[in-house]
Amino acid sequence: MLIDATAVPADRGGVGRYVDSLVSALDADGARIAVACQQRDAELYGTLAPGARILPASESIETRTARLVWEQTTLPGLIRRLRADVLHSPHYTTPLANSAASVVTLHDATFYTDALLHSSVKARFFRGWTGIALRRASMCAVPSEATAQELTRVANADPRVMEVIPHGVSGESFRPPSPEDIRAARQTVGLPRQPYIAFLGALEPRKNVPALIRGYMRACEGRTDPPALVLAGQPGWDGQVERALDALPHRLRVIRAGYLPFTQLPGFLGGAEVVAYPSLGEGFGLPVLEAMACGACVLTTSRLSLPEVGGDAVAYCGVGAGDIGAALAELLDDPARRSQLASAAQRRAKEFTWTQSAERHRELYARAVTIHRRGR
Repeated sequence: MLIDATAVPADRGGVGRYVDSLVSALDADGARIAVACQQRDAELYGTLAPGARILPASESIETRTARLVWEQTTLPGLIRRLRADVLHSPHYTTPLANSAASVVTLHDATFYTDALLHSSVKARFFRGWTGIALRRASMCAVPSEATAQELTRVANADPRVMEVIPHGVSGESFRPPSPEDIRAARQTVGLPRQPYIAFLGALEPRKNVPALIRGYMRACEGRTDPPALVLAGQPGWDGQVERALDALPHRLRVIRAGYLPFTQLPGFLGGAEVVAYPSLGEGFGLPVLEAMACGACVLTTSRLSLPEVGGDAVAYCGVGAGDIGAALAELLDDPARRSQLASAAQRRAKEFTWTQSAERHRELYARAVTIHRRGR
């Protein structure tokens, strides 16, 4: 099995954590895998998957254009040389010329349903490749029932070519933090003692951060000692964030922490009063699951896949600022409820493991090979 990890960015977001964790779990499960990757990631994958064959690209493919050219021109030859039975393309795109069975992961359908939440170029690009994958791949992996249903509805996908395989969460990387973990995360974000509400994710329109900021402002009305709001994650292209911040009263503190070191995420998430993730829609919702594993009290929305992840172990709200503010205020005023949700979240997070996900992927690979050999 050849896994193409070349689309993984240097700063590991959700897709990067999916690919890294899956590669490690497949290797630990004894799967015979090869991993094509960026040159910068060769050492990392050698550590994550010591039994795998690591194949760094011979040329620099850091830009999207260079990577796509490599995928369409060089990767097919690599597949033939390895005599790979199956190629797993874990991020929408896949070589059009491919002698092996093909598995493509489609993470969500929002490029169809909420195109205005993405840049126009990005939306067109991923809609196009989603359609190609659904037509040409032997099988497609999707992380939730909601994503499968949405792709069936808006992209005319055949349900028989999709397999729902939920993501997992690493109990070693995401765990209830120690006091030292919390102190280190607080030092990094510049917040030694003040309680805080945490958000982790890219500042893009789909994450609904402007509504979170306005909801935070409403939740803090009348509070003599309000918590801070810490926005952590990669900068995005949501211009409304700055406008929402400009409307905040000076007594409220919002910290834009940027990208946090991976090792500090448990302390950041687990040390918060509430982790707020009021997304307009997710294909899975890995940040919610990771916060749950860290013992956080999580507030999210009931859009698309998020209830599949959170179940009864998180609090839900609407996507408007008023709904977010009311739900935040209720949680801030009820420490017992926060503690109850945090405990339930830890228990539920244990139901999602990368070991189980790897087993399901191996079954999907075998099915894809059978389909490829008989022709679909």
